[in-house]
Amino acid sequence: MIQSMTGYGKEVVQLPSKTITIEIKSLNSKGLDLNTRVPSAYREKELEIRDVLAKSLQRGKIDFSLYIEVTGEEVTTQLNESVVKQYIKQLANVVNGDPVELLKMAVRMPDALKTEREEIDEKEYKAILKGIEQALEAINKYRNDEGSVLENDFLDRSKTISKLLDDVIAIDPERVDAVKERLRKAVADIKEKVDENRFEQELIYYLEKYDITEEKVRLKNHLEYFEESLKSKDSNGKKLGFITQEIGREINTIGSKANYAPMQQIVVQMKDELEKIKEQALNVL
Repeated sequence: MIQSMTGYGKEVVQLPSKTITIEIKSLNSKGLDLNTRVPSAYREKELEIRDVLAKSLQRGKIDFSLYIEVTGEEVTTQLNESVVKQYIKQLANVVNGDPVELLKMAVRMPDALKTEREEIDEKEYKAILKGIEQALEAINKYRNDEGSVLENDFLDRSKTISKLLDDVIAIDPERVDAVKERLRKAVADIKEKVDENRFEQELIYYLEKYDITEEKVRLKNHLEYFEESLKSKDSNGKKLGFITQEIGREINTIGSKANYAPMQQIVVQMKDELEKIKEQALNVL
């Protein structure tokens, strides 16, 4: 089963004095592009958090955010009273003002507030890790659901290309006849007597040049392999990308060898379906 790289997961952890919100967003990327936003108190745990995310999400452009809102009486920022009093005293010497207004001015001055470094609470950190696991479960479910939609779309388009290949196979005999007739007419227009044996040899040469038997077989095999890979236990977007390249190579060769308008029209339809597969395959993990 394939998995999309696009996803979203969110978990809110409610503690006695804090509300912790965890958000994970992911988009497609060639590799793992991980961006984390965590409070300064948890900077020392950032590498550990990144490792947990990388193991679960593997690939994609990942944005991880950890928000901590204090809802109780606990505060880490304190008023630096001695500094504020000094500011008020100095301001009063400069201008006669209302004490409340002087206080408003003083608390905006440098070092008026001091922040005490908050030590990590292990119980709180365990709650955060559990919240991250639940957010990862949510985003992976989202990715699986998106992957299921992609898989159905891939299968539909792959089967459409297979049906178009059947059309190519069906009209190939009339294409060969058309090429023969075109060559005979070209020779007749020259109005010269042509050695029939030599003509047959040249005809065989051109028919071999325009023969698409190998391309038809390879294209059928690539399409079957593509559908088998969709059902694989592991999601592998890069592998699907390689297979679509091979499918495209065979379709292009059939188009260049066709030399027959009805077949070239079918090839255009095949290319259109394949382009849509390629675009969506970029989102596969």
